[in-house]
Amino acid sequence: MSYIVERRQEEKERRRAEIVDAAEAAGRDVGLDALTMDDVARRARLSRALLYVYFQDRSDLMFGLAERAMNMLHGRFAEAADRSGTGLEQVSAMGRAYVAFSQEFPTLFDALARCELESPDPAQCSPSEQACLTGGDKLQRQLVASIEAGVRDGSIRADISSPMLMSVTLWGFMHGIIQLTTTKTHALTHHGVSAKSLIDHAISMITRDLKAP
Repeated sequence: MSYIVERRQEEKERRRAEIVDAAEAAGRDVGLDALTMDDVARRARLSRALLYVYFQDRSDLMFGLAERAMNMLHGRFAEAADRSGTGLEQVSAMGRAYVAFSQEFPTLFDALARCELESPDPAQCSPSEQACLTGGDKLQRQLVASIEAGVRDGSIRADISSPMLMSVTLWGFMHGIIQLTTTKTHALTHHGVSAKSLIDHAISMITRDLKAP
């Protein structure tokens, strides 16, 4: 790659990141439901025409936010695994890291949750959609690696026939629990359940189910 081509690519990536920055900031202010491409263009100080060079439409921009969320989660999962001992402890720490991320970056979690509802065709998806598919694969591989490590070190049951199946199940379970704590606060309170107690109970259930006898 020539120097000029490399610089152009760097500039393109920098501009794209600035657009995602603007979308995240605007989303915090008005909420993702109300977020428009005009909001993002004004916040990024770009023309609408240039904005559409980087993102095809509002849906594509949501995938750009979700891509950022997945990249950040990948780093947090890696940190959680590094500071934990057994594979079981790693899985538990990743669950809590996911919860912490959702609380610290609610706008990014919201974008991620919205994109989780979509199922883009890998053969026809946009670069942002493809990046999300790749990011999701990376997260699943991290979780699978910790499950497999737990089986090897004896902290996780040896009869788990498919670490990937278990990984996807755990991801779906914790994702649903987090959504309950963010969207059903009043219902939980009505039943005398706090968000913290629900999260603690969910992680305790995961630990009990995975723990080797």
